[in-house]
Amino acid sequence: MAIKHNQQIPHNHFRKDWQRRVRCHFDQPGRKSRRRNARLQKAAAVAPRPVDKLRPIVRCPSVKYNRRVRAGRGFSLAELKEAAIPRKLAPTIGISVDPRRANLSTDSLAQNVARLKAYRERLILFPRRTGQHKKLDSSKEEIAEHSKEGKVVRKTGLALPIANVTREEAIAEVSRGDMPEGTENAYRKLRDARSDARLVGVREKRAKAKAEESTAAKK
Repeated sequence: MAIKHNQQIPHNHFRKDWQRRVRCHFDQPGRKSRRRNARLQKAAAVAPRPVDKLRPIVRCPSVKYNRRVRAGRGFSLAELKEAAIPRKLAPTIGISVDPRRANLSTDSLAQNVARLKAYRERLILFPRRTGQHKKLDSSKEEIAEHSKEGKVVRKTGLALPIANVTREEAIAEVSRGDMPEGTENAYRKLRDARSDARLVGVREKRAKAKAEESTAAKK
């Protein structure tokens, strides 16, 4: 029989050494400190590179949440091709790639291509070895300028954020003057069209009966 309501639990057979199975998180402050130190060590190890990679803008799944956008797993191969970035070069310059992802609309393709181009314009590539500049490396002047304090970007997500459109921005009031001609009485026109479609058979029968009466009257 199922137990309902906040009543006394009958037959308390708690003889399973439950103290051994209880875990207390008394190390939470220490873990917080360790996580922070690990983040700082990672940032120092990859400096002057950002700690995260550039990720695409994608729609959330399901009808309930598809009005929102979020960061995706990686850019598709079509987006990299449109932005003229080789697929093997992209992971080496801080761009995440997802070869399984496909673009289902031209809007998402154009949006992510623009994101890739904006990132490529701001990107400063340091030479791997001092004094050996390659084709894609930035010039000495650009490296010297962006090496100053405050110019280095630590997180790509902050430099190129993904923002959702607010309800105030998405919904705008439409005045009568902005409406095109012929749409002033749209509701009335819809009701008339619905009524015409519903009564087409009745009106045909009435017109046919009227025509028969007129022919009979002529005879």
